[in-house]
Amino acid sequence: MIETPLAARLLDPTILRENDIRGLVGETLFEADARAIGLAFGSLLIEQGGRTAAVGFDGRLSSPDLEAALVGGLRDAGVDVWRSGLGPSPMLYYAREKLATDAGLMITGSHNPAAYNGIKMTMFGRPFYADHIQNLGLRAARGDFTRGTGKVENYEVLTAYVDRLLDDYRGDKKLKIAWDPGNGAAGDALVALTQRLPGEHFLINEKIDGTFPAHHPDPTVEENLVQLKALVADNGCDIGIGFDGDGDRIGIIDGHGRVLWGDQLLVLLAEEVLASHPGAPIITDIKASQLFSDEITRMGGQPVLWKVGHAHIKTKMMEMDSPLAGEMSAHIFFRDRHYGYDDALYAAVRLLSILASGERSLADVYDALPHFENTPELRFDCAEARKYEIIEEVRNRLAKTAGLQINDLDGLRVNSDHGWWLLRVSNTQAAISARCESTTPAGLLRLKRELAEQLRLSGITSTDL
Repeated sequence: MIETPLAARLLDPTILRENDIRGLVGETLFEADARAIGLAFGSLLIEQGGRTAAVGFDGRLSSPDLEAALVGGLRDAGVDVWRSGLGPSPMLYYAREKLATDAGLMITGSHNPAAYNGIKMTMFGRPFYADHIQNLGLRAARGDFTRGTGKVENYEVLTAYVDRLLDDYRGDKKLKIAWDPGNGAAGDALVALTQRLPGEHFLINEKIDGTFPAHHPDPTVEENLVQLKALVADNGCDIGIGFDGDGDRIGIIDGHGRVLWGDQLLVLLAEEVLASHPGAPIITDIKASQLFSDEITRMGGQPVLWKVGHAHIKTKMMEMDSPLAGEMSAHIFFRDRHYGYDDALYAAVRLLSILASGERSLADVYDALPHFENTPELRFDCAEARKYEIIEEVRNRLAKTAGLQINDLDGLRVNSDHGWWLLRVSNTQAAISARCESTTPAGLLRLKRELAEQLRLSGITSTDL
């Protein structure tokens, strides 16, 4: 049973992540937590002069109950709530823009397994993250809540959202497109979009199902693209497009079944954007290939490497007035002709517009890109507290090694004559992540061995390196 309306609530500290709330439902995250977060967030919003919030939820089985608890907390803090209902995170962000609400909150577990869930938050048009989230936990523990009776109304936004996606489509070429939203929250919006988008469309796993029966809802892991690759091959498609559990990450494969990773996709999208914004900063995260910096510079843009995480990237975009940003995790953010939030469906529309307006196929684009020897992002399971200790241990050992350049903006990006490797803490999982890149196979092998040795010295072994 949910606690009394204004009772204090001690939240499990592991759910208070860098970019959002995220936890295992029934173990670290409960409905009572969602209610307390609604009370704490709503109280802060009221104190800072706000009054309204838009709230949405994804297709996970736990999401409707968590959404109801969150809305109840916001209402009892005195916030007027507009409920956008079931849909992808970017649909909730669009509802926030359309309604001009002071805040937006999305119940979602994003790309995590089905048993996880969480809350992504914005306040006054900016991401709500890092210390703001930690302070929210402290406020909930104190029971420091305002009292009020906000209004709660439903808002049907799906049609308007799809209309907005279509507004920026250009091109006359009829493409054959394979789609796999992975049974995630983007399914209904995708069906509506493809009914009106030019071209020939082939859809799988479009039914929203919070158990994710087909595969894990993360298109940035290549094994989750097996069905999409088969769909492309079986139908002779020009491109395959996949989405994650809440529709803010995109996965792309070309007509030959080859994956375009986040930095490659960003380079492709940047050419059109830089034609309208010459010299503009284009932002990506610290995990990106040297390809990104080289190609953005070649096109006359300013390449910027920044911290991993959608909240960090959005904030940096605002600071630098950047028209385009993206992450290796394939969150793509357009401020050029759009709102600056990560929307995988919108990114798909912009990409398809480029292909439908030009002479080259996506496979041609892939072939023309410079290619480096690199690993995908590797993840190593690690206890929450221990993962931070490992980064410090590696940092201390490397301080005694000559000939290295170390960027510690977010974890450790270690550059040498052979290329670079990266080791950092995952913001969303009990894990550390790594990546290596070189210009030669021999150089990549040497980097992998160096990284593996550092991990071994801190008690982690893996067959991936």
